Amino acid sequence: MSWTKNDYPSSFKNLPSKTKNKAIDIGNSLLDEGYEEDRAIPIAISQAEKWADNQSGSTKEEYVVFYKEDKWVLKKQGNKRPTNTFTTKEAAMDKGREFMKNRNITLIVEKQDGSIQQRINDN
Repeated sequence: MSWTKNDYPSSFKNLPSKTKNKAIDIGNSLLDEGYEEDRAIPIAISQAEKWADNQSGSTKEEYVVFYKEDKWVLKKQGNKRPTNTFTTKEAAMDKGREFMKNRNITLIVEKQDGSIQQRINDN
């Protein structure tokens, strides 16, 4: 039985979406080659995580959400000008997450005082 994006082993559920999709592809290939499911699952996870680590090398861009002058700003690290400004932090984070769907980025979210609240990676 092949796995899909909606029907996959429960041990895949906590993987980042891109890593999970890669694990599904690898797992399906292993099943096609005759591996048993209980052996294919850990191999697929391990190989997908290695793939994700290689994907997230030096090409990973960082975007930061921070507060400045009564606005929440989304800006690519190293750029002088902001990508966008927003009235709410949630709107800035939503836009950053939208970028993550199509790009290999890390989203750094700061609190209003400038300290880092969280780093979001979605390999």
